[in-house]
Amino acid sequence: MSVLPNRDRQAERREATRREIVDAAWEIARRDGLAAVTLREVAAMIGMRSPSLYSHFDSKNAIYDAMFGQAWTVFLAEAEASFDHLPEAPREALLSIASHFFDFSIADLARYQLMNQRSIPGFVPSEAAYAPSVEVMSLLQRTFHRLGITDSADLDLFLALGGGLLDRQFANDPGGDRWVRQLPRVIDMFADELDLPGPPLRSRR
Repeated sequence: MSVLPNRDRQAERREATRREIVDAAWEIARRDGLAAVTLREVAAMIGMRSPSLYSHFDSKNAIYDAMFGQAWTVFLAEAEASFDHLPEAPREALLSIASHFFDFSIADLARYQLMNQRSIPGFVPSEAAYAPSVEVMSLLQRTFHRLGITDSADLDLFLALGGGLLDRQFANDPGGDRWVRQLPRVIDMFADELDLPGPPLRSRR
């Protein structure tokens, strides 16, 4: 007869509480901004006394760290699934990659800011929290190599173009698509610079 391994119920409860704390922090950040996250506000939201939070997170930055790692872990999983079904044509594949990142970013401003901007003075993600973002970059590099783009400077330019459009979108047309609609044009400009094959994306709009 097989014997099931003993469950560590205390560890399960502790992990569930940590998830509840992080979820509450995200709710505050999405409502009032990342800077509004405080231990007192998080504790009040989940019905816990502030000192009790220290048994799970020793500082506010530790909560940000968990949020950062969670956000990049979610994006990594989505990117892995998305990149498995990219179009064969390099220009279309690049547009698919950029569009996925745009959709993910626009869906949650607070998450985008924590992942991609230095929004919290003094906060530096831990090595463990940063690891999923490193995996994302490795995935991008492998994917770009498959598309025939091997210079790391070209990947840097691709990320800068996308990040610039996102910043303009958030700053000037939140909830709209003014800069999102520029993606095919920007991808064509990037592809032309690299002499990538394929008909222009703009002709298909």
